[in-house]
Amino acid sequence: MRAIGFKRLALLLGAALLALLLVGAASLSRPWHALEFKTFDLWTSLAAPHRSTLPVVLLAIDEPTFQEVQQRWPFPRSLHARLLDRLREDGATAVGFDVVFADPSAPEQDAAFAHSLAAAAAAGLPVVLAATREKVESASATLWTDVLPLPAFVAAGAQYGNAEVQPDDDFVVRRMPQSEGSFSAALARAATRHAVPASSANLIAYRGPRGTFDTRSYYQALEPGLLPEGFFRGKVVLIGRSALTASELQHSQADLFNSPFAALGGERLFPGVELQATLLDNRAVGDGLRLVPEAWSLALVLLALTVLLPATLRWHPGAVALLTAGLVGGMALLSWLLFLQFGRWLAPLFPMAATASIYGASALTAYAQTRQRARQTRAMFSQYVPAAVVSRLVAEPELLRLGGEAREVTLLFTDLAGFTTLSEQLSAEQTVELLGLYFGAMAPIVHASGGTIDKYIGDALMAFWGAPLDDVDHAEHAVRAAVAMQEAMGNLCDALERRGLPRIAMRIGVHSGRVVVGNVGSAERFSYTAIGDAVNLAARLEGANKAFGTGILLSGDTAALLPANMLLRVLDEVIVKGKSQAIRVYTPCADAALCRLCADTLDAFAHREWAHARAGLEALQRALPGDLATLRLLERLNAACNLAEDANWSAAQALDKL
Repeated sequence: MRAIGFKRLALLLGAALLALLLVGAASLSRPWHALEFKTFDLWTSLAAPHRSTLPVVLLAIDEPTFQEVQQRWPFPRSLHARLLDRLREDGATAVGFDVVFADPSAPEQDAAFAHSLAAAAAAGLPVVLAATREKVESASATLWTDVLPLPAFVAAGAQYGNAEVQPDDDFVVRRMPQSEGSFSAALARAATRHAVPASSANLIAYRGPRGTFDTRSYYQALEPGLLPEGFFRGKVVLIGRSALTASELQHSQADLFNSPFAALGGERLFPGVELQATLLDNRAVGDGLRLVPEAWSLALVLLALTVLLPATLRWHPGAVALLTAGLVGGMALLSWLLFLQFGRWLAPLFPMAATASIYGASALTAYAQTRQRARQTRAMFSQYVPAAVVSRLVAEPELLRLGGEAREVTLLFTDLAGFTTLSEQLSAEQTVELLGLYFGAMAPIVHASGGTIDKYIGDALMAFWGAPLDDVDHAEHAVRAAVAMQEAMGNLCDALERRGLPRIAMRIGVHSGRVVVGNVGSAERFSYTAIGDAVNLAARLEGANKAFGTGILLSGDTAALLPANMLLRVLDEVIVKGKSQAIRVYTPCADAALCRLCADTLDAFAHREWAHARAGLEALQRALPGDLATLRLLERLNAACNLAEDANWSAAQALDKL
């Protein structure tokens, strides 16, 4: 047994590792990275908005600004000079121009801006200008050159930093610039007036969608009275383009990026100046997002592997599926909590997909192993094919063709009570031995009474009477076989105990009805079986024994076909799912007086003769102390007595609710 268990575990492990290899290969692809990006965007959208603790104001060069200043881009630098003078006079803490002033303009314009820069420096107002890089291609090489502000502006006291960012393939910027020479790093040092530690963050912690930072139009700072006096006092001011539709800006000048907030239907475009404000805030506050080491993801996958493989061997597939769903959901929740509470980014896609693949591979492998064992079991019990069927097929080989015929038959279903729990306590060999003894004792009884064993389903046996050979007394033969089978259980349990196996109990359901019987399957593999609603009802009656505390339960259709000398005790009226007509259910009983009392009591109950019914039930309790069917009917009687006279009430109960 240990060798078999180890072999099963090894097969599951091999399948799981193969699935992990495929997931690992997929994780290197661009579509995979795109999905990870979308997860990051979703977390970002769910976590927003967070107001910045840094006093930042954005002056957006937007559509209203172009309409008000009536200038084409780039604006005259004297206009920027006016703006800078206003910010200096109003008490701004630091100013950042997310604009590259690399090319000279009219001398008087450059002089005006340089003069304002010098005045700001003299007043202790740091000004940071944007720089960038430019690709220069030649026949021999591709070079990158720095594009810096004009030397005159630097000489006047302006600082500068590289404002470049690296968008991902979908043009969303998620990664923090790591260079200390970046625009945001220079502006952070200027705003805080001290050295800002090198950022250890890898990813940007977005504060919110467009408009999260206090944003005003560029022209409002130029015109007196549009903003209150002292509005900029103590604030860091960033100036940059934010126009979405202005014809003055070409596409290459628009300085717009795709927004992570589009993941939840937010605005797609995000201005570069607001992105720089976000980077500044991340650096100044020091709360950018840090990547969780990849070892965490691998540890989660290892956890899933060590949990799911043993569970697949021991648990019901449905329970394993729920466990897998819990693990996958837990990984997503862990990623979210790390993101929200600790500023850490754990990409959940790989551990989640790996866990799902472990489950899928191990479940498929376990299913294949189960199917293989099922085929072996069917081959082992092929000796139980009824001799009558074999004889008829030999005599009439044309029956091997697929097809069927409608017949009135009586069907019988058996099942062992609590076998699922019992089988978990037995070895595979003991389980097969027990079933062999059980079926070996029951099959001869079925065959001796003219029945056909349709199939064995685990610990269940399905048989029918009235096909393939005609049997006018099929109901009587089936019920007598059921009684004989229950009587044989005593000797069988004694034999089981002698072999060191536990005692077992059997439930039987019997129903008569019209079905289609014949060879069902393919030309290569088929079985002689019965199909129809009557089959389902017989199976349901078997399960309903639990509700009535009986070992045999048969329908009124079967009872109607039995001879008068076969005594039956009526138990209740039930309604089959999908049917409107109630049927009565019975169990064999040797006491004629008890049978009459039960019938009289149930009739009184059905006609709302409560006192009569109660008297009958009390008599039944004295005759059958602890009888479950009597107790259930008494409970229903007590409930019915409390109903109003005109209340909608039925004496029958739903069979599928038992």
